[in-house]
Amino acid sequence: MKQRELGRTGIMVSELCLGTMTFGQQNTEAEGHAQLDMALAHGINFIDTAEFYSIPPRAETQGSTETIIGSWLKERGNRDKIILASKAVGRGTQPWFRPGGEETRLTPRQIRYALEGSLRRLNTDYLDLYQLHWPDRKIGLFGEGGTTFTSLADADEVPIEETLGVLGDLVTEGKIRHVGVSNETAWGVSEYLACSRTGAPRIASIQNAYNLINRTFEIGLAEMALRERVSLLAYSPLAQGYLTGKYLNGARPAGARTTLFDRGQRYQKPGVDVAIEAYLALAREEGVDPVQLAVAFVTSRPFVTSNIIGATSTQQLTTILGSVEVTITPELEAKINAIHQVHSNPAP
Repeated sequence: MKQRELGRTGIMVSELCLGTMTFGQQNTEAEGHAQLDMALAHGINFIDTAEFYSIPPRAETQGSTETIIGSWLKERGNRDKIILASKAVGRGTQPWFRPGGEETRLTPRQIRYALEGSLRRLNTDYLDLYQLHWPDRKIGLFGEGGTTFTSLADADEVPIEETLGVLGDLVTEGKIRHVGVSNETAWGVSEYLACSRTGAPRIASIQNAYNLINRTFEIGLAEMALRERVSLLAYSPLAQGYLTGKYLNGARPAGARTTLFDRGQRYQKPGVDVAIEAYLALAREEGVDPVQLAVAFVTSRPFVTSNIIGATSTQQLTTILGSVEVTITPELEAKINAIHQVHSNPAP
């Protein structure tokens, strides 16, 4: 397992990061511990979670993922072997995240509250990376806004300077080491970087979706990531399982996430199935597991620092871990790009 530098921090993280959002609903505590053990044994030192998890968000399971990771850290006594990342929710109306059911915002008070909860559940006194799960300002998120931006929907925004200010205080206090953003735009990243030039902490990373059927990060943000050394922590490399082909033509396998929760709308758009079929055909032609092809492509991109993988069984995780043995040659990349040219970004 190769390691790469997280932004400009000097911290080396594994090229694959274990995503954990299924722990607490699709996965039990024992299953979560088994995945964590397997990941560590295969050289993964980077674990990503969030106060938002498990998914789908529910009052009765909020924070359950962090609790499972926390019990694992306590039992194994291996906090020093892990680069641990979590996230604070952005603007939202779920009433169970904050006292009194208030709207969640990226204010200093709410960020402190969120971090204290995460630290308590994770059984640790610091995080290596603390991320803002999505912006305070209202923009299209998680695919519902497509790739277009048409208006300033709401001027009521917590200033980025204010959010970064409290994060800087938390760094000084030793509760977090570095900060990052998630589900951000090129404008947002540029604003965070501009604020850091006046003394606020510099963002080390951006966690956005990136996969074969959603390569929109390459438009603007990839250059930003490379020139500014802001690491992309790519999530959903399998497009929430759709790139396995298991949901083609409306199929809903028993126990699969979309079958259970019906939250795959981002990947149920016109042109998605035909694009997936093209990538599955390429995998057959190359004699490569389609899961490993999709994951290896994401890992191979020069602007990706760590590829956030996720599974609901150790069998699935074994397959995904095998992606590190797949090489995206120039010839294979050319074939992938030929498909992308015809079927570009059907699931942004």
